[in-house]
Amino acid sequence: MKTLMSAALAALSVAAVPALSHAQEVYGTLGYAGSRADGADTGAVQGRLGAKLTPHFGVEGELSGGVTDDNIDTNGVRSSIEQTHSAAAYGVGFLPVTPNIDLIGRVGYGNTQFKQKLAGVEGKFDADSVNYGVGAQYKVDDKNGVRVDYTRQQFRDNDAADANVVSVGYARKF
Repeated sequence: MKTLMSAALAALSVAAVPALSHAQEVYGTLGYAGSRADGADTGAVQGRLGAKLTPHFGVEGELSGGVTDDNIDTNGVRSSIEQTHSAAAYGVGFLPVTPNIDLIGRVGYGNTQFKQKLAGVEGKFDADSVNYGVGAQYKVDDKNGVRVDYTRQQFRDNDAADANVVSVGYARKF
């Protein structure tokens, strides 16, 4: 699956070049994402690059790198878990509420890699997910804003617990 996700992201990036040239707006965000899955709270620095293709539809890619891990107890055994990195691609819907506020809905597909330490042994695993969520963006001026959103990651691997991700970040229109 990791190869499939890499191939899909590569194809998306190649397809994105012509889309960006026809975009009404190109934007990026940089912020923090807190994730909660099965009692574990982790955090990541998150960046997005997107293109608004019409006033109400766009696409965006998202990359994040883990910065906060958590300790969890399972059946009396303590372990630590950390998201090392994540990548996803989304279709995004925009609903302008006022000239400065947009509501956002998005659906996409991603891959996340985790690192877990259990009894001194470290292991890595990755899982693909179907992601969907909602959010809002407040435009401070013509170029700058703040974006807040919630995303649900439903992992396809039964061993990975689904995650609720809340993010907040600086948004910039290019």
